[in-house]
Amino acid sequence: MTSNSRVVVIGAGLAGVRLARRLGELGMPALLIGEEEHRPYNRVLLAEVLAGRYAPEVIALPAPAGLVRARVTGIDRARRTVSCADGSEIAYDTLVLATGSNPVLPPLRGLFTDMYLASAHRAGDPPRFSGRGSGGRPPGRHSTPDHVLPEGVHAFRTMDDCLGLSKAVRPGVRAVVVGGGLLGVSAARALAMRGAQVVLAQQAERLMERQLDPGASKLVLRHLKDLGVEVHTECRVRDVRCVGGAVRSVEMADGYALDADLVVLACGVSPRAGLAKNAGLAVHKGILVDDELRTSDPHIRAIGDCAQHDGTVYGLAAPALEQADALAESLAGDPAARYGGTRVLTRLTLSGNGVFDLAAFGETEPRPGDDVVQLADATRGTYRKVVVRDDRLVGGVLVGELGTVGALARAWEGAEPLPSDGGPLLHLLTNDGGS
Repeated sequence: MTSNSRVVVIGAGLAGVRLARRLGELGMPALLIGEEEHRPYNRVLLAEVLAGRYAPEVIALPAPAGLVRARVTGIDRARRTVSCADGSEIAYDTLVLATGSNPVLPPLRGLFTDMYLASAHRAGDPPRFSGRGSGGRPPGRHSTPDHVLPEGVHAFRTMDDCLGLSKAVRPGVRAVVVGGGLLGVSAARALAMRGAQVVLAQQAERLMERQLDPGASKLVLRHLKDLGVEVHTECRVRDVRCVGGAVRSVEMADGYALDADLVVLACGVSPRAGLAKNAGLAVHKGILVDDELRTSDPHIRAIGDCAQHDGTVYGLAAPALEQADALAESLAGDPAARYGGTRVLTRLTLSGNGVFDLAAFGETEPRPGDDVVQLADATRGTYRKVVVRDDRLVGGVLVGELGTVGALARAWEGAEPLPSDGGPLLHLLTNDGGS
């Protein structure tokens, strides 16, 4: 690729900003198109803004010089242009889609109009939110008829969502968080820190079931309860009840009702692939890309939450940053630049009554024949478990004092055989040296 080729990046999140910055360092300034009015920011830290720990400007990212505020509405692959909502067109030689993801909204009664639910059902998609604040509209085919969430009901994905929640929360307000994954736990903790009376409703049998094993989930549950959060697991919300357009309660599948002034929907995310799909690119769960992060159109690449590589949509910061770095090297002309996937480590630090720290990586549930080393200290609230297969560390869960996480993660990432006597592994589990 020549140095005067024009690279246009759609999306000013972590992946898009990282790519633009790296290309600039390599002498290839890119045009970055961002839809949100705010300065680019680190979405991972939104819960800390909601908790009052950080001001919004603290989580801002260095804004690239070539940043345009616009909403892209279409891609003309034949002419190599993108069209924007204001009527303008932007030409590209290489287009990079870093459009991120949308919150998935559950099909709750009272949340959407009957017409909207019917259209979503016909399309075969769950209702999704555009991520433009609590007054936004669902994306793509769901944008007609226009839909506004009831007053007091919020997604939690963007800075606008965060600021809207921050404005609405106050001591004593009754808040219901729907979803007990990573985002739901973070939101519930943040609201409790602001003095809200929080109830968390989780459909699965335990909190953060995708990342944690039962032992670690119990410690997360204990942490939330210590903050005053009321947690209901194996509990499905079926109805949002409103009066005068504002939420008043939510009803569970068993008929039990919870009074609510605020409802936070934290039910996962879905790749924002509408632009790609409408342009005729190959899309499955996300936008399909190869090891060079090419889509089915060789002039269009995709990175971050919207991309699906080798069957995986990561939806996490670390893979998005690695993809941005690999793509920058590729666009700058490195023929060996490839993205081969990411070994994901999930880490969450919760402040409140002390600091609660957890990390999970690899396979946390053993297979038959695996060896498991497990240490727990109920008094200190610490829990450490690693799974070993064929003398290699394949996964682990750590909760509490995490001085060991760095060394264990390096042993896992390296996939090197462990010494047969097990001594060094036990040392890693018990050593609280630097991470």
